Amino acid sequence: MVKKKSITQPYEPTPQETEIIAAHRDKVKNQKPAPALKFVKNEKGKLAVNVDHKDQAVGWTLYMESLGSADSDFVVGFTNQLINEGSTGSEPKENEINYLLSIVRGIEPRDPLETMLALQMAAVHNATMTFSRRLATVTTIPQQDSAERAFNKLARTFTTQIEALKRYRSTGESKVTVQHVTVNEGGQAVIGDVTSGGGQQKSEELPHAKQISHAPSETLSRQLEAVGETVPSSGG
Repeated sequence: MVKKKSITQPYEPTPQETEIIAAHRDKVKNQKPAPALKFVKNEKGKLAVNVDHKDQAVGWTLYMESLGSADSDFVVGFTNQLINEGSTGSEPKENEINYLLSIVRGIEPRDPLETMLALQMAAVHNATMTFSRRLATVTTIPQQDSAERAFNKLARTFTTQIEALKRYRSTGESKVTVQHVTVNEGGQAVIGDVTSGGGQQKSEELPHAKQISHAPSETLSRQLEAVGETVPSSGG
């Protein structure tokens, strides 16, 4: 007698699970597109940095926008620091680098200062978790004391960074009064107060800020090739 195979019915989500799934899909749908980084061998056999996008010009534009900057020099410097932070020895760890990048983007930086602080927060978080792991595996009292001190300092630093970001983003707080001195032709100095609050400044208020005048790939691909030169290939 041939046994009948039991057919497994597909799982039917509960009403609560269905709501959560729908909310998650909406969140993904409304998320701004931001490509990850990937490393590819260039013609010279060196690892070069690209964005994971079919069109590099579009990809780099999205990448820069996710970092709150239109300055290619800043973005190249940030990317270099990000790669260094996410690398072990001479090998870049693509997953780790993109994990750190996702932390930075999760903070949703609005300008270069917030982007720099976000990367510092990601680095401090990583270091905190490293010492948390060490604290769980120490075998001597001196090792425990050392790991505990480092862990506590890093945890406090992370909290301080969060508070600093909140203050910076809060309009009207942390106001700085700068004395603006103008010297007239007759030698008379005119002193005026220029008050600036924390938070993001609009692009139109920054006449000297660099703007993208052409496709980012034209600038960034050349500059990031130099970044790639600093990243040794797997064979070297």
